[in-house]
Parts: sequence; C-alpha cells; structure tokens
Amino acid sequence: MHPMTTTLLIGLLIPLLGTMLGSSFVFLMKDEMPIRLQKALLGFASGVMVAASVWSLLIPAMEMEADSGKWAVMRAAGNSRWRSFLIGSLSGAVEPIGAIAVLLLASLLMPVLPYMLAFAAGAMFYVVVEELIPEASTGQHSNLSTIGFAIGFVLMMVLDVVMG
Repeated sequence: MHPMTTTLLIGLLIPLLGTMLGSSFVFLMKDEMPIRLQKALLGFASGVMVAASVWSLLIPAMEMEADSGKWAVMRAAGNSRWRSFLIGSLSGAVEPIGAIAVLLLASLLMPVLPYMLAFAAGAMFYVVVEELIPEASTGQHSNLSTIGFAIGFVLMMVLDVVMG
C-alpha cells in the first residue's frame, strides 16, 4: 500500500476509533455513574468543546475569510451497556464518511469552508449551552462541573498551541 494511502486511511479512522474508545468506557461503569464524577465530566466535556470551537473552528474560519479579501459577516438514557456502546460507536462512524466526502469535494467546498467551520462551532456551542451546562449545573456539586470546564478548556487550549 502506498505510504500516502496508509496515512490517509489512518487519518480517517482515528476519529472513529477515538469515539469507539470513549464509548467503551460504559463497560467500566457500574449501573450509575457517581454524581460527582458525572458533574466533573460534564464540565470537562463543555470546556473541551468550547475551546475546540474557538481555536479549531471559529478562529481558522475567521482567518480563512479574512485572507479571502471578501466582506466578512451518555448511558444516562437507560440503555444497556452494549446499546450505549453501539450508539456511541455509530456516532463516530460518520466521521470517516464525512472526511471522505470532504476530500472528494474539496475543490467545491473550499469557498464555503469558513462558513462550515463556523456552523460546526455553533452546533457545538448549542450542545454545550442547551444540554451539558444545564445538566452540570443542576443539583449538588455544580462547582465540580466548573472546575472540570476550566480543566477541559485549558487542556484543549494547550493541545492546540502545542500541536499548532
């Protein structure tokens, strides 16, 4: 197999494998996750998603548009472990499919890429604001979600700076 093909294949499968790995943690949990851990992880996921939206989606989208010279404008649902793993894994199956579609349509998509990145960031912000933060803020131990948010945000910021 050609080295470029191997690199491309690995790049397409890494997001799927990462999502499947994350979904597999359902097998390590007991019937219910401790509330403190749940709050911390909800906050952590929120921080990661907000940082990823800003540094990996919004800022590149704004830079692309500025350079163009144009005018700029969980098992919580009561599912079994296997069903939770399957649903989580299938949610990652669209990643390589989407990546292949983008690669095949790259020349057509380049003019709208900044808007697609901004839309993806908006979708992530929606999930954080509509689902994760309200869930993390209800009941006791909401301070753990705030600490988790800060840790997730800083981790993603550092990874973005280190990995360029």
